[in-house]
Formats: sequence, C-alpha cells, structure tokens
Amino acid sequence: MINRLELILKKYNMITEELSSPTISSDIKKLAELSKEQVKLKNVVDTYNEYKKVLNDIEEAKEMIKDKELGEFAKEELITLEEQKQSLTDKLEILLLPQDPNDDKNVIVEIRGAAGGDEANIFAGDLFDMYQKYISNFGWKIDILNSVEGNSGGYAQIEFMIKGTGAYSKLKYESGSHRVQRVPATESGGRVHTSTATVLVMPEAEEFDFELDESEIRVDITRSSGCGGQGVNTTDSAVRLTHIPTGIIVYSQTERSQIKNKEKAMKILKTRLYDLKLREQEEKEHAERRIKIGTGDRSEKIRTYNYPQNRVTDHRIGFTSMNLDRIMDGELGVIIEELITANQKMELEKTNEL
Repeated sequence: MINRLELILKKYNMITEELSSPTISSDIKKLAELSKEQVKLKNVVDTYNEYKKVLNDIEEAKEMIKDKELGEFAKEELITLEEQKQSLTDKLEILLLPQDPNDDKNVIVEIRGAAGGDEANIFAGDLFDMYQKYISNFGWKIDILNSVEGNSGGYAQIEFMIKGTGAYSKLKYESGSHRVQRVPATESGGRVHTSTATVLVMPEAEEFDFELDESEIRVDITRSSGCGGQGVNTTDSAVRLTHIPTGIIVYSQTERSQIKNKEKAMKILKTRLYDLKLREQEEKEHAERRIKIGTGDRSEKIRTYNYPQNRVTDHRIGFTSMNLDRIMDGELGVIIEELITANQKMELEKTNEL
C-alpha cells in the first residue's frame, strides 16, 4: 500500500509542478485535464500526508515514554495515535479501491409507473420530487428530456438528466424496482395498496464513450401528445428515434422545437446504448456486477416505502429507516451513504481474497 501511495504522491507533485508552469496556461485542454487529475488525487495525498505525520508522532511518543516526567502522558498519547493510524489506514484502503470511471459523470434517469395503475404513476412522480430535493443539496441541475404525465397525476414515464460532478457515484444505486405501500387518494375504503415504479440510472455517454452510426437510426416526426402546455398538440415537433440493430426506441416531446427534441432524444439514445455496452462488458467480466450492491436490473426489487408506518427499507443491505417523510423530502443521502459503505466493504473483502 505504501508503495502505491508514494507513486500517487509523486504523480500529484509532478502535476502540481506542471500546473505552475507558465506555458500550461495557453493550453486550455491540457490545463483542464491536469486540474481534473489533481482534484482526483488530492484526497488520497492529503490523507497520506496525515498518515505519515501520525507515524512520525508515534515514533516521538515512543521516545517520550522513556522520560520519567512525560512517560505517562506519552503512553496516553500513543493510544490515541494508534487509533488514528488505524482509522487512516482504513480510509486509505478505501481510497485506493479501483474507481468506477463513470462516477464523475452526469446521469440520465428514467422513472416509469409500473404495477398499480394511476397510483404507480403518482408514486413515480413522488420519486421524481424526492430526487429533485436530494440533488438540490449538491447544487446540481435537472434537465427534463421527456415526460408522459399520468391521468391522475405523476408520470407514466419521465426521463431527465442530472448535471453535476459525481452524480453517477451517488445515484447509480437507485436502479431497480421501488415499491410503495399506502392508501391511495382514490381509495374510499382506506385500504393499503401496493404499487411499484421502476428507476433506471445511466451515466451520460460522452463523445469518446460511444461512437454512434447515424445511418442505423430511423427518425420519425410525430405530433406531441399528452399534457405539455398550450400548443403542445398543434405542431409536428415530437421526435422518435429507433436504433435498428438493437431495436431501442426513444422519444422526446418536451420542446416545441423539433431540432431540440431530436437533440434530447439523441442524448437519451446514446446513453442507452452506452449503458448496454457497459452491461455487456460486465457480463463478460463476470465478477464485476457480483461485487456491486444490486445488479442495476430494473426488475430487481430494491426498496419499499411504507407510508402507514413511516418506514423505508432497502432490501439489498437490510437497511431500515423510520423517517420516510424526511427521506421523501430530500434526505435520501442517509440510504445512499449506507449503500456506498456496504459496496466498499464488499470490494475490500474481494480485494483481500485475491
């Protein structure tokens, strides 16, 4: 571990030196690349420097133990320092785990009302609101790419992009089937119903991630349908793209401009194809998805939201919170941080087995 940390420290210092060079300011692309790399390494370097300081303090404390006047104080100090050393060692082991190359990317999220009719669509809308409130904690932005509103509220389907550094690292655990248990507003008898909505989280495909052959895409222009504001049904502006080799179909109608709808639909299609490529790669590598929390499969039941008991349970890690109301109000981080910790623990165990 120390050898790896020394190499990282050396690389960090070289980048810092290069960034201070007068010539780098004229190369905007190189400047951006180096700055991004420096930010990635900084947390490791800062932690390693702190670790080295603790090691030095431990050696000094051991020497002080021999002193008659300071010996007892040094013994107490040594206990504290050893605890700090272990804590920093654990932190460094996690920081040195292989990073998901998509973690820093924006994400495209799709939410669909599934089993439960109107109530499922309403719940899909509730999940969308929850994610909006959660990402506001980071100052991230949402751009709605496509939406089909439900007859009684919520969404039969909504696709949106979340823009913000690290968005995928936080939200990648949200893919799967979300189950709600509550009394629907339309239920006169007060009975609790169970409905589901599915969530799919995909890292945004960048230009170098996926090369798309536009000759393999069929473009259909249609009239927008459903709720969408005044004039939405009066122009042929909705765009449907069909990727012929895979049969993947995407649709966008949120803009009045046909060009803008095509741009949004193309972004969704590229990201879907990139996600398909990632899944195929991971299937070939076998173990990759096995060490993750959940498979990312939309059919996998990952979480239950029980309104009568104000309880939410994530089934993948057995985590339960009795603060459902606060989680729906944007405090989703309580669950996400537990998922990140559990995933890191699994990766550490796998690394130690090798």
